[in-house]
Amino acid sequence: MTAPAAEPTVATSSGVVIRYRVMAYVTGVVLATSCLVALSFWPWYVGEGAAGVLWTAHGYLYLVYVAVAFHLAYRLRWKPVRTVLVLLAGTIPLMSFVAERRVTADLRRQEEQATGPAPPAPAPPA
Repeated sequence: MTAPAAEPTVATSSGVVIRYRVMAYVTGVVLATSCLVALSFWPWYVGEGAAGVLWTAHGYLYLVYVAVAFHLAYRLRWKPVRTVLVLLAGTIPLMSFVAERRVTADLRRQEEQATGPAPPAPAPPA
């Protein structure tokens, strides 16, 4: 009998994780800014000016976010439900920040379990 395959791990400092974290923050900031601008000018908002540019930017950035998040999900072999939830996080204001923190915490926990706990820090000199 063969042993079950271990859960794939990716170091939190790897390129795919850093790209995901950057795109989650950028997408979240642009979406939150777009919502604030659109809500502050709501009665007069017609999709022109700064708000229109921000919504268009979010659309293009979201496409990059989806590609990067899907690449991370593929590398970590996430289940489809988790993948879809992380992908949808980029469409809800401030939710990409929550998803990014959760993904990063899970990766750090997996990394710590794989390597064991970190040794205690040395005592400061007296």
